[in-house]
This record gives sequence, C-alpha cells and structure tokens, in this order.
Amino acid sequence: MKAKELRERSDAELVEVGQQLRRDLFGLRMKNATNQLDDTSQLKKARRDLARLALVTGQRAAEKGAAAKAAGQAASETGSKS
Repeated sequence: MKAKELRERSDAELVEVGQQLRRDLFGLRMKNATNQLDDTSQLKKARRDLARLALVTGQRAAEKGAAAKAAGQAASETGSKS
C-alpha cells in the first residue's frame, strides 16, 4: 500500500486498515514460526506498510496540532490587542 493511498483515506478508515495490518502481521509471524510461510518477504512488506500507516497518522496529528496551535495563537493575539 502506498502512502498516497493512505493519505486519501479518512481517519476511521486508517484505524481499520491499521487493525487489519496488525492482524495480518501477527498471522504472518505465526506462519513463519511454524515454517508454514513460503514467502518470507511478506513479513517485511507488512512491517513497512504498518510503518507507512504510522507515518501518515503522525503527519495528520502534527498538522492538526499545528493548526490548533496557530488558531490558539491567533485568538490570543486578537484578545490582547483590545
């Protein structure tokens, strides 16, 4: 999954995708531990997808925090000028 695809999704969808990726990664780890996993590169792909998801959610949180901080500063500046 590409970061661009993740950015197009809503926050609720990202939570669902994150849960699914964690379940998939757990299943892959169990298969690998029992020697049932044929393609071990799936583990790396799943970890990277999960990291990509964390990056996108972190960026969104930072953007929301910056927007809230800017709004708070703007409100405090207009209040102090009066």
